[in-house]
Amino acid sequence: MHRAMTIANESQLTSTVMMVRPAGFESNPLTAASNRFQGKSRASPAEQHEAALREFDGLVVALRAAGIDVIVFDDTPEPHTPDAIFPNNWISMHADGHIVLYPMEAENRRTERRTDIVEQLGARWSITEVIDLSGHEANGHYLEGTGSMVLDRAHRVAYACVSSRTHLDPLGDFAQRLGYDVVAFDAVDGRGVPVYHTNVLLSIGEELAVICDVAIPRDDQREAVLGRLRETGHAILHLDHAQLDAFAGNMLELCNASGERVIAMSQQAWESLDAKQRDTINANGRVVTAPIDTIEASAGGSVRCMLAEVHLPAQGASR
Repeated sequence: MHRAMTIANESQLTSTVMMVRPAGFESNPLTAASNRFQGKSRASPAEQHEAALREFDGLVVALRAAGIDVIVFDDTPEPHTPDAIFPNNWISMHADGHIVLYPMEAENRRTERRTDIVEQLGARWSITEVIDLSGHEANGHYLEGTGSMVLDRAHRVAYACVSSRTHLDPLGDFAQRLGYDVVAFDAVDGRGVPVYHTNVLLSIGEELAVICDVAIPRDDQREAVLGRLRETGHAILHLDHAQLDAFAGNMLELCNASGERVIAMSQQAWESLDAKQRDTINANGRVVTAPIDTIEASAGGSVRCMLAEVHLPAQGASR
């Protein structure tokens, strides 16, 4: 039996997410080489920023209307962090009170890691330890949080497609410290270009996993991923390459305070799904969508990338 099958008492879903409202959003030239999803907007940086603010605020309103507790921090004008809108790449929060900080490939993304945000989180929730993996940057090894990994928290499995932003050394470090099994694999888009982050092709909820498994070219790796998902009791919804390009894999399942499942994704992602796929997702929970076309086109990330899940225990809670 896998170790991951023996650890329980952690929910896959949270009702609270952290978001960072950008101060200087634009397509980041230092991430373009590894992210072919970005740089598709012809708007000026100022126009990109203004549109991103409207889209960000619209997503916050939609999530709150669905009963999700959204904690918003403001980005700082200096240093300039064009991708601050994607905090899930630098921080993850866990039900045992751990916070993990991650090594980032682009130098101008490393300043997104903010101790003041960690301190403010600690004022509301109980933090037992901050695990800082950023030292791996010195060796040119990166692991960009829950972008690089898609976590099955309930079964302690970390799924990760290897890329220039996702290396095995920090991945193994995370797994050893947090008690996770690792399922690592290669993935490419429809043009054969490596997929930069795992969370653009895979989303894992309580009962439903959404995956673009055609992006995994090796048969043995594809079967290993699908087999592990089935082993952990997940029904599987399959995406094609066009839906991958539309960020349909970049959805996140949450739950509101009433215990209702909430599936958050972009309007583009939702519109890329066929009627049967939509029916499957609707049967699984309440769908929340928002148009974030500029964020997707300029920065190459979508709704899931904008949400850092808060799984921390409340102050004084027993663990």
